[in-house]
Parts: sequence; structure tokens; C-alpha cells
Amino acid sequence: MYAADSAEVRFDASLIARYDARGPRYTSYPTALQFTDQFSADDFLQFATQSNTTHRPLSLYVHIPFCRSLCYYCGCNKIITRNQDRVSRYLDRLYREISLQAELFSPTRRVEQLHFGGGSPTYLAAPQLAELMGQLERAFAFALPDEREFSIEVDPRTVDDKAIRFLAALGFNRLSLGIQDFDPAVQQAVNRRQDEAEVQALLDAARFAGFKSISFDLIYGLPLQTAASFDRTLRSVIEMRPDRLAVYNYAHLPARFKGQRMIPAQQIPLPETKLEILQQTIEQLCAADYHYIGMDHFALPDDDLVKAQLNGTLQRNFQGYATHKRCDLIGFGVSAISHVGNSFAQNATTTEAYESLLDSGQLPIRKGLAIDDDLVRADVMQALMCFGAIEFAEFYRRYGIEFARYFKAELDRLAGLERDGLLRRCASQITVTPRGRLLLRSIAMVFDRHLTDVGNSERFSKAI
Repeated sequence: MYAADSAEVRFDASLIARYDARGPRYTSYPTALQFTDQFSADDFLQFATQSNTTHRPLSLYVHIPFCRSLCYYCGCNKIITRNQDRVSRYLDRLYREISLQAELFSPTRRVEQLHFGGGSPTYLAAPQLAELMGQLERAFAFALPDEREFSIEVDPRTVDDKAIRFLAALGFNRLSLGIQDFDPAVQQAVNRRQDEAEVQALLDAARFAGFKSISFDLIYGLPLQTAASFDRTLRSVIEMRPDRLAVYNYAHLPARFKGQRMIPAQQIPLPETKLEILQQTIEQLCAADYHYIGMDHFALPDDDLVKAQLNGTLQRNFQGYATHKRCDLIGFGVSAISHVGNSFAQNATTTEAYESLLDSGQLPIRKGLAIDDDLVRADVMQALMCFGAIEFAEFYRRYGIEFARYFKAELDRLAGLERDGLLRRCASQITVTPRGRLLLRSIAMVFDRHLTDVGNSERFSKAI
């Protein structure tokens, strides 16, 4: 299904400015805004039981919310603390949840993917990480080492080469390093100082330890950033040559995220500066042989993300892009989201509520959604986000629908995007053009039947 010209991306500043509206990132469809408290742990139990008949492999996500200091830009669910009793209490409840969840799934289903996110997972001490991994391995059947993708988000300020070797020994084979920006002034403005040389040393240690893939996270649009300053960061990053890059647009939403109130609005780059930074980022990374996967992800040609996009196994989920299509995802920890069968289930979003539910012997699920009429649309989102193309025959094969008739209203609304050169249509498919690849969210929004119900656009970041 992967569109031949989707390997290309073309920057058109005027087109981007015209379509740069707020919208979902579509790490799920329907989005989390549609989850309801009418969906209960009992509902999740039914979907989990039913999923065992499919024999699909499993993907696990573990949320570690703790951080030692506040990064002002951060919009994640996190807890700034140095109170180890609080950490121990959370881990005890997390182990209970792992045990409860494991009872729902057949022991024959192998865990092919595992991701520790946060917060800062490397906030945990080595014995805590080892115990957590041990709890998971005793509860679930891990795939063989060469058949799995086990990743962990790393705050470079919290690890050294010894810690990197320890993570490899635990079974992690992928690292995601939170870099954001190497410019000292920008780092000070967001309260995240880290030395470039130390990052290089960690990268060298990870490669020596045998990690299969190393990813950097960067953010454009941070306070005091300029095109010139971010150019220096990009040059350093390209010289380091990580396997993957996630380059995110900073969304300044201080009404939602209290930490962002520490950033003076006048320090945020102007929209035209952000566009200039984005353009140079795309040009420099593509010139350095990075492949644009979509949305905010880049990867080297031999990386598994590129291979998955080419062979049709790429998937978009709550962690971004993943290589194992059709795994059932189980989320552990505060605010974590599971996607099992045709359902989404989200845990309580405060540690108090999360721990209280587990103390009463219940799964900590507070809301979710049974997907029914949106199954077809969810597949449309996956096709657009992962492959840049929609093959009508594929939807007839899966659902028995004639795409042009089923989505007549949406195809009519796509006419303007087609005139602007974001996509091409014919009788059998829709293909995103190189000019449209940066605006995948804008194209996908046409198929989102819930957007008219959202109302508050401030819940979303801008497309670019």
C-alpha cells in the first residue's frame, strides 16, 4: 500500500500556513477525547477475553511518571519528586496491576514489544528497574531476543555508560534519548541543561552495548530558538547519526500545563520562524539520507521503521510509530492507555485514584471506548499516517464497502485539498503527494466524524 512518491516530502510554506490549524495527532482513532466513563473494567475484561481467540502478539507500555526536575515545556503526565517512599508505593501498585492484567491474557501470547515511557523511566534505580522487568517477564511470555523490540525513554542527565550497559543486560534493545535542543540558552529557558559531549558518550556506550536502534527527540518552537541556533543543533545531531529522530512541534498551552507558565510568551518564536526551522530541519535531514516516515518521524534507510513502512507492517499508536502491526497493546501505570481488540481503556490519571482502585482489588481503568462504527475510519487513519495512500479495494476486502459511496461526503470535502496539491485521487485510491505529507493531520481530519463534537480546539496542537 505504501505510495511510491511518499518517500519524498516537499515544503510549501504558503500551503502549510494556510492549513496550519489545530487538530489531533491521531495516535488513536477515535482520540482520547471520545473516551467515556461509561466504559468500565468489566467491559475491558470482555474485550481481553475475546482477544485471546485471535492469538495476536502483545505490546506492553509501562508509564513511569517520576522526574527529578521540571522541564517547562513538558505536557506529559509526570510527578516531580525526590520522595522514594512515593516511588515505592507506586511501584507496589504497578506490580499489582501487572498481575491483574496478566490473568486476562493467554500465556501463549508472546510479548513482541515493550516500551517504558514517562516521566523519566531512568529515574528508577537499577534494582527497581530490574524488579519491574522481572515482574513483567514472570507475568507474560517474552518473545525471543531477536524477535522483540524493547525500548526505553532515557533522560541523558540521569544515566552514564554503566547504566546504559545495565539497560542492555535487562533486555532493552532500543533507546530514545530526550535531547530537545543543544543550545545552552534554550536549555536554560526550559530548565533542561545537558551537555552535548555527555550525550555523545552515551550514544557511543549504547552502540558498544549492542542497541539495535537509538532515537533522539528534538523540539522546535522552544523559547529563544532561532533558525541559526537550531541549525547548530541539527548539525551536531546529524554528526552523531542516531538511527531515528522524532522532531516535535512545541505547543504552548499554559492553560493546560502549569509548567509552561514558566515560559514567557514573548520568548516563543514567531510562526514564520518556526516554519523556517521546520523547513531547514526537513532539508538537512533528508540531505543527510534520513527517510521521512511521516508526521514527526525520520529514520535512516536501514532502520526497521523504514522497512516496516515498505512491507506494510508499520503502525501508529500512542508511542508514535511502531513496527509490529496488529499487536494488542496493554498499558500499565497512571494514565496509561490500552488498545485491545476493538476497544480503548485508560487508567486513572491521578496516582491517588490509580492506587486506590488497585488497593480495592480492581483494575485501575476509569474510562474507555468500544469501537464500532469507527473501525473503518480507524483503518483510514492508519493508511494515511503510515503509508500515505488509501486503496479502495482493501476496504472492500476487509469491510465489504464501496469506498466512494461510503465516504461520499468526505471525498467531496477532499476536493479542495486535491486542488491545492495535497493529494491525488483516482477511481481506485487516494495518494498523498510530497506537498501533502507534512499535512497528513489536515487530510485525516476530513475523515474524523467526531471533530464537530470537540468544540475546544485548544485541546489540540497545530498541525505544524
